[in-house]
Amino acid sequence: MVSLSEKIAVVTGASRGIGRGIALELAACGATVVINYQKNAQSAEEVVQHIVAAGGKASVFGADVGQEDGANGLVKYATDTYGKIDILVNNAGTTRDNVIMLMSADDFDSVIQTNLRSTWLCSKAAVRSMMRKRYGRIVNVSSISGIAGNGGQTNYSASKAGIIGLTKALAREVASRSITVNAVAPGFVLTDLTSGLPEDITSKLNENIPLGRWGTIEDVAKATAFLTSDDASYITGHVLVVDGGMAM
Repeated sequence: MVSLSEKIAVVTGASRGIGRGIALELAACGATVVINYQKNAQSAEEVVQHIVAAGGKASVFGADVGQEDGANGLVKYATDTYGKIDILVNNAGTTRDNVIMLMSADDFDSVIQTNLRSTWLCSKAAVRSMMRKRYGRIVNVSSISGIAGNGGQTNYSASKAGIIGLTKALAREVASRSITVNAVAPGFVLTDLTSGLPEDITSKLNENIPLGRWGTIEDVAKATAFLTSDDASYITGHVLVVDGGMAM
């Protein structure tokens, strides 16, 4: 397990799914974690309770980080409360899947705002603090859909591909201040949303995964924790694909 003792971490979209798993993993590694959510306050509070019960430290801040005020407010809360921000994980995301002929402009804009714009806004806000301290770790959650594309997800795939481009560009901008910027790109991951898929569908999807299984939230969380740690201090602008070999 990597050590994140005395680090202050902010995880967006951390009330459920992959974001929740990342928050729990960072806390288990010793970080104090700010749990961001947009709608589900109860689930966010449950994540905090889980961390505290395990002996960790965490707090909650609700905000729509796809809006500038929300992103700035989240980072301000972290720095005002804890004096700094060491780690930012941009995980907030949504989907509005459809084939392009049936996808509305609102469906496209909404996904771009939640997934890509939030990553840019939160990174911009956090970098100000990180540059002053000459230290920071930013990890952006992309997707295999941003690398290989996925039918019915022109909006989602575009947003996740944009996150990869943003990651590489920002990594070049802030490297001289000892700030690393990386991305994780999960493949098929078992979450509450995917656990109910029929067995015939999951079996067919497994045929495209060389390791023969879907990923777990823990697989993604541990990869993210590594990139936030000092063990990864010489890695920046990298996309760590956590997909069981699908994109080889």
